[in-house]
Amino acid sequence: MPQKRSAKAKRLTPKDKRDLDVKISFLEGIVRRDPEYVEALQILGDHYTQRGKFEHSLQVDRRLSALEPANPLVFYNLACSNSLNGEVDAALGALEKALALGYQDFKWLAKDPDLRTLRKHPLYRGIEAKIRKLQLARRPLTGP
Repeated sequence: MPQKRSAKAKRLTPKDKRDLDVKISFLEGIVRRDPEYVEALQILGDHYTQRGKFEHSLQVDRRLSALEPANPLVFYNLACSNSLNGEVDAALGALEKALALGYQDFKWLAKDPDLRTLRKHPLYRGIEAKIRKLQLARRPLTGP
């Protein structure tokens, strides 16, 4: 599953907005016909985020978490959607689950603008500690 684009990736031109709206309408039709079409839901959630429709993206990410309960990227994206919607506690829980399932793109996590609200929360310090432990565990052993 591709990484979800940041909500702040770039300012959309009117043409970009219109193109996204067409893509969204098309994907909504596909998902209405096949509500469990994971790939279509992933792209739809990404497009909603790009378009600034964060509540819609959150609903898609919740559906994906039910369809793909062992996918770390699904829970990472759910954390992003929760953060963008100001639901910090839910974002924290989703991010912890993403880490527990194996999410490891720690550089992106540290700078992802979608998680800005979460990173400002005092409970995020616990996530940082978990990330440090995970990074230490991933380091190859060196020495004689």
